[in-house]
Amino acid sequence: MLLEYADSFKNKKVGFVGCGISNMPIIELFASADVRLTVRDKKEELPQQKRLNELGVKTITGTNYLDDVHEDVLFLSPAVRHDLPELIRAKKNGVVITTETEEFFKLCSARTIAVTGSDGKTTTTTLIYKILHESGKRVHLGGNIGINLLTSLDLIKEDDIVVAELSSFQLMKMSVSPDIAVITNLSPNHLDWHRSMDEYIESKTNIFNFQSNSGVLVLNYDDRITSSFAERAKGQVRFFSGEKRLENGIYFTEKGIYKGDELLLADEDIFLVGWHNRYNYAAAIAATDGLATKRGILKVAKSFGGVEHRLEFVRELNGVRYYNSSMDSSPSRTAACLKSFNQKVIVICGGYDKNIPLDRLGSLFCERAKAVILMGDTADKIQVILDNIGYSSYFRVNNMEEAVKKAKDTALVSDCVVLSPAAASFDMFRNFAERGERFKDIVNKL
Repeated sequence: MLLEYADSFKNKKVGFVGCGISNMPIIELFASADVRLTVRDKKEELPQQKRLNELGVKTITGTNYLDDVHEDVLFLSPAVRHDLPELIRAKKNGVVITTETEEFFKLCSARTIAVTGSDGKTTTTTLIYKILHESGKRVHLGGNIGINLLTSLDLIKEDDIVVAELSSFQLMKMSVSPDIAVITNLSPNHLDWHRSMDEYIESKTNIFNFQSNSGVLVLNYDDRITSSFAERAKGQVRFFSGEKRLENGIYFTEKGIYKGDELLLADEDIFLVGWHNRYNYAAAIAATDGLATKRGILKVAKSFGGVEHRLEFVRELNGVRYYNSSMDSSPSRTAACLKSFNQKVIVICGGYDKNIPLDRLGSLFCERAKAVILMGDTADKIQVILDNIGYSSYFRVNNMEEAVKKAKDTALVSDCVVLSPAAASFDMFRNFAERGERFKDIVNKL
């Protein structure tokens, strides 16, 4: 299928706007089929320039990277907005605007499950994948995690199941939806990229907007925004809740996760800590209802310790435990992280400013933080919030090395040190993974 797909572009000029992790495999595929290719990127220098030269790809970089769009088809990277003036003009002139995610969902013949939300989407996506795998299904994991789905089409059979994590950046440009759509919750996020909270919310709805009557929409009953989407669903709606006993849905209590009167998973069998992770399990079980087995769910619950960079235990040194939760890129994620501990913790916080409200961090740190170590672009804003409420147990540092050293010097026996930035990483690091790896490296060398 892939070769036929690539060959269908042979007589066309194909451009890629943004040359990153998502587009590069597609560029390699099209280059192997001798398609005429262009890469456009606002960065002056591309890390992949040498490889692009080897493939014979023309590159247009810098401020004027979208001047004179002459291609027949343009593939946009997730972080590129589709409503840039140059792209709007190109579309009016007949240029087809698409993405690798859009193309995959159009072409895929297997059953698809996709997860989005402000918090918990990586953990929920991983849980769905693992539960289905342990239930004997042939499953593929992709989107923001796992494999590149479009270039893996030949590996995916009709009877398989594809599980994908999708961001608002990807969904905003989508005109096709998965068979089963999951929305974990919605809170302010990525307001440095989205023009308003309303736009952010609406981008998320594309995960179900194009479903047929046979589609399934899984929603958080306890989240006011997501629960309101039920009236817009074309197909079946499945709710999950941690606050209400649902007659037709999945809910959980301190005893475990239920469907009606049936206990599907006892809480004592769930290895993963945190009340927020009960929501993730409930969402995953709702999404896999009718596909998973109780044995598969139980096997995952007893062994799964969480995804990397999310409440990840790093080491214990001199009675102090260190945790990496670099994936916490918003205040709501940091709140969920800190509430997973039964004690006040030392928090390393701050990073790239996404223009989302940070005020809730004040009361959160008063309640949950023994000390706060501030770094990055948002440090000034957080300091003002803490000063205004009279919280003085904070320190300012310039980088991760200083942050870890200050945490070590501050911590006493039985304390916990947690990297939970409540912000993105782009002020100091390429992504949250690089930030987390740097933290772990420094901690492991103490």
